[in-house]
Amino acid sequence: MPLRLERTGPIHLRPSAPLAERVLLPGDPQRALAMAQALLESPQMFNTRRGLWGYTGTGPDGRAVTIQATGMGGPSAAIVVEELIDLGAQILVRAGTCGALREGYDLGELVTADRVLVGDGAGRALAAGDRLEPDAALTRALKDAGGGRSVTAISVDLFYDPRADAGERMREAGADVVEMEAAAVLATAQRRGVRAACLLLVSDLLAGGVRRRIAETELEAAERRLGEVALGALRSR
Repeated sequence: MPLRLERTGPIHLRPSAPLAERVLLPGDPQRALAMAQALLESPQMFNTRRGLWGYTGTGPDGRAVTIQATGMGGPSAAIVVEELIDLGAQILVRAGTCGALREGYDLGELVTADRVLVGDGAGRALAAGDRLEPDAALTRALKDAGGGRSVTAISVDLFYDPRADAGERMREAGADVVEMEAAAVLATAQRRGVRAACLLLVSDLLAGGVRRRIAETELEAAERRLGEVALGALRSR
């Protein structure tokens, strides 16, 4: 018999400010802080538990937005998204970084995922399938707001994959970029009946078997553009 848990509130998040229905989901707590400071009016600390910093403030459209870090990988992202939805989140935008698997991408470029291949354990456990489709209207809004080209992303478990053929296998599966949280975010959102989409910043170039990483100063500027585009897509949501 499956175990049933009666949830009376979040277990991992400890809200200290109201949660907005619209939420941006960077993985990195430092990125959540930088976005909140640069892009929100009067941000308040929403969560500090587990080092998963979150902030609620007023977006450029005059309405509330929460920016909440998910941590690294699908298991952490799935927990955060599950508890945010329990608290009332309705629209989720994964706003994180990725590695480009193919030639022709630039460091700092923004891309919008129109499909996510499930290559991670958490995503497979949640999605029971090989690919996920983000919310179509929210994805169009990201594109219209400046989200760059459409890509197929793949979510994986390993940042440092020791297998020599890992990149080629992901390309053969149809992936253009690789990241670690989108599948868990989308799968949890779809199961819970809320809207979610994925905007990514190319922080690494992986084609050719050698990783090229964006410089920290360039990353900071690109992160701000990432947040600006994500918030722009939420204006009419």
